[in-house]
Amino acid sequence: MPMSLPNQPATLGGRTRLLRRLWTWWRRQSPSRQDRLATLAPLLSVLLFLAAIIAAFWYLRTEEIDREVESVQRDTELVQQQIRLRLIDHQEQLVRLAREVVTRTIDREQLVEQAESLMRDRPEMVSVTWLGQQQQVVARHVVPDLVAAMPRLGTPGTPGSPDSPDAPRLNATQAAFRNASTLRLPVYSRPFPHEGQLIVFQVHVPLIDHGNFAGTLMAEYSIDALLLNGVPEEVSLRRVMSLLDAEGSVMANTVTSIASLANVASAASSSAGNTVTLPSRRPSPGLTYAVPFAPVDHGVTLRGEGYRTSVGLVGNTLFWMVLALSALTLWMLFGTWRHMRRRMQIQGALVQETNFRRAMENSMLTGMRAMDKDGRITYVNPAFCAMTGFTEAELIGRLPPFPHWPPERMEESARLLQQELAGRSPAGGIEVRVQRKDGTQFDARMYVSPLIDSRGHQTGWMTSMTNITEAKRIRDQLTASHERFTTVLEGLDAAVSVLSVQTGELLFANRTYRLWFGGDAHWHTLLAGRPPKSVDELGDAVDGMGGLPTAEMDDAGADAREVFSDVQQKWFDARPRYLQWTDGRLAQMLIATDITARRRMEEQTAHQIERAQATSRLVTMGEMASSVAHELNQPLAAINNYCSGMLTRQRAGTLRDEDLVSALEKTAKQAQRAGQIIHRIRQFVKRSEPQRQPTRAADI
Repeated sequence: MPMSLPNQPATLGGRTRLLRRLWTWWRRQSPSRQDRLATLAPLLSVLLFLAAIIAAFWYLRTEEIDREVESVQRDTELVQQQIRLRLIDHQEQLVRLAREVVTRTIDREQLVEQAESLMRDRPEMVSVTWLGQQQQVVARHVVPDLVAAMPRLGTPGTPGSPDSPDAPRLNATQAAFRNASTLRLPVYSRPFPHEGQLIVFQVHVPLIDHGNFAGTLMAEYSIDALLLNGVPEEVSLRRVMSLLDAEGSVMANTVTSIASLANVASAASSSAGNTVTLPSRRPSPGLTYAVPFAPVDHGVTLRGEGYRTSVGLVGNTLFWMVLALSALTLWMLFGTWRHMRRRMQIQGALVQETNFRRAMENSMLTGMRAMDKDGRITYVNPAFCAMTGFTEAELIGRLPPFPHWPPERMEESARLLQQELAGRSPAGGIEVRVQRKDGTQFDARMYVSPLIDSRGHQTGWMTSMTNITEAKRIRDQLTASHERFTTVLEGLDAAVSVLSVQTGELLFANRTYRLWFGGDAHWHTLLAGRPPKSVDELGDAVDGMGGLPTAEMDDAGADAREVFSDVQQKWFDARPRYLQWTDGRLAQMLIATDITARRRMEEQTAHQIERAQATSRLVTMGEMASSVAHELNQPLAAINNYCSGMLTRQRAGTLRDEDLVSALEKTAKQAQRAGQIIHRIRQFVKRSEPQRQPTRAADI
């Protein structure tokens, strides 16, 4: 790739003249003298190299120690990260078990089985215990090989005296249990010794049942086993990793962890004759580095120690110096042959690399353009020429303004170029407008990166350009489609909401829903009548291949219902149905329409119908007036006749008491008859509300 060379320093010319003078002097010597000088050259090189080695000996030793300290620091931080990730993975598994315990997915026996499976792949876990709300043991599983060695491990809630061997363990357990119940988060206890053999610590994962604290799921870890399994083998071979308590005392390290675990195993199996061979090397006190032992904390630190370097450093250095001097002598003898061979190899590799790079650049669809610091184009690939329509000769060597800049965007293009030359181009690229040689234009995205030479100096900028016209067109279409969809939904007078079946999360709500109910998913469930069915409850209503909603699900969720809201004082027509959301999740869509006006209209219509019926009865009453008058005339005429007859006979003195009583009884019956007729007519025309009373459907 053509690149501009940086300015050479002024001293380069003096060095060049000195080399020319030496070359001229060498050419003037005779061949025999040249051979003798060539023979003395290796000896002179050996002497110079030996002097340089002696002068640099202590410097190299200091550099070696510094590098060893940096290596110890890197290894210590690596072990810290490995152990942290290991504990986080264990914590996630315990949180999963705790969630299953709270939701009653597993019982005690299943918890023990899963704990056994979990501890089988994690040898640093000593036990897993389910503690109740009062810190009582509900269920537990302990490593079988450690049951005999640690008998008290099964009673964390048993009280004991402060001087008993279990006192540190009980104090640590109670403190971590209280913190877990208060914080509602996984809590690590401080490390404590157990049975004088192992040092363990606990992690308590709270059991939260419907917002109430129901106990913890406690796991115990052996620090020795954690170091043995958490420290990579290559690190343990060259480093001693130790865990220190808050007082700075060593609790365990990678050298003694193997022995501690072997002693515990031998105690459990009653085979005390087993012995463990420890490494004979000892760490150097000056090569140490300590970091916090997160997430256990409680002042515990992880310290890495480097092994002491070899004692015979001077002898080894002299050996390597002699070996290097011998190699230098051989190199001087075969220097010319190796130089020519290497030069041919380098030249062949350079040609191959150049051809490979050229073939790769020619096959790329991305346009590449290189510029120096002044903005001059120094290189373009064929893809860039194909995009712009300009040839390589028309672009290379050009300064701004470039021929592919649109005339109407000269100022903007110049500003972007200055931003590019200043190194302030965004990492996500720049969207520009490019004009082809035929005058057509297209949209492109350009990415800029610096060009660095072999000396580490920046010589210019490399720009890659991609045609995004089609991608931008598709993006604009998608944006317009989304805006149309959003405009339609936001303009509806009905409230539209979508609720996730699995999580109960409100996935979408239009403007009307937000205006009526805000962003609360509770109103969706209230209007739907019941929470949406889960995938397990729906059963065969979900396709087995992709979980797509079937017609049965749509029929099950399409029941329309009318709901009255006391808060809004409105009637809503709610119609739920199931659908598949954009990310593949099963969701329930609800369309709620305000039908308050319709319900009021229906009530008014019923009231008008009732009034029309009363009016109809009055009209009918008018039509029946003649017949009613006839009905009333009969009892009234009878009453008149009875009264007139009694008066006539009374005046004549012929009225007896028996006849008077008989006539009065008949008169009363006729008056009662007239009253009943009038009462029936009044009940017929009187407006009355319907009277509701319970009755048996079978009787009806």
